[in-house]
Amino acid sequence: MHANNEVGTIQPIAESRVSPARPGDAARDGVQALGKIPVDVEALGVDLYSMSATSSMPRKVWALSTCARDRYRPHRLRRASRARPAAGTENVPGIAAFGAAAELAARTLAAESERLRGLRDRLEKAALERIPRSGVNGSRARRTPNTPTYTSTASMANAVIALDLAASGLHRRRLFQRRHRAFHVLPHGLSAERARASMRFSLGRSNTEEQVDALVEAL
Repeated sequence: MHANNEVGTIQPIAESRVSPARPGDAARDGVQALGKIPVDVEALGVDLYSMSATSSMPRKVWALSTCARDRYRPHRLRRASRARPAAGTENVPGIAAFGAAAELAARTLAAESERLRGLRDRLEKAALERIPRSGVNGSRARRTPNTPTYTSTASMANAVIALDLAASGLHRRRLFQRRHRAFHVLPHGLSAERARASMRFSLGRSNTEEQVDALVEAL
C-alpha cells in the first residue's frame, strides 16, 4: 500500500523496490493515496500502480498505471464460462468522470490537502484535550491529511457503535453487525482492547470546521 487505509500512514514505496529487472516486484496499491497526496508513478519507480475511484469519485471505476510498457499488454477474456468470466462493456461515462475528477484533484491538491490537514488536527487536538485515555494511532508525521484513526476507551467505542446502529435502522442493523470487526492493522501495535476501541474518521471536500466541532461534542 502506498497509503494505509486504516491509519493513513504513507509507506516509502520508492525505497522498497526489490529489483528493477524482475516484473511484479514493484506492484503497488495506490487506492488511498490518489487525490490525497502527490502521486508520480514514474518517480516512485513502480511497474504497476492500481487506483480506484471508489473513495471520492465515480464509483466502480478502477485504473492500472504501468511504466513497464514493454512487459505488459492489454488482455481481454472473450469466452464466457464458469471458470473464466467474459470481458464486459466498459463504463465509458464512469471512466471519463474518473479522469476529469483526477485532473481536478491534481489542480487543487495542495490547497485541499492543507485544508483537510487543518480539520484533522482540529479534530485530534480537541478530542485529546477533552476525552481522557484517548490517543491517535499511527504516524503523526508521515500520513495522509484526511484520515485520523482515533482510540478511546472500549465503553465509548461501544456507545458510538450503538448510536450508529440506532441511526442505521433495522434494515441495516444485521449488515452493520457483520461488518463491524476489529481493525486488521492496529492489533499489531496496540492491545486488543485498544484496537477494538478505535474509530476511523475520513474527512473530505464537503466537511467543515463546524462539523468537526459537532463530532468532538458528540464524542
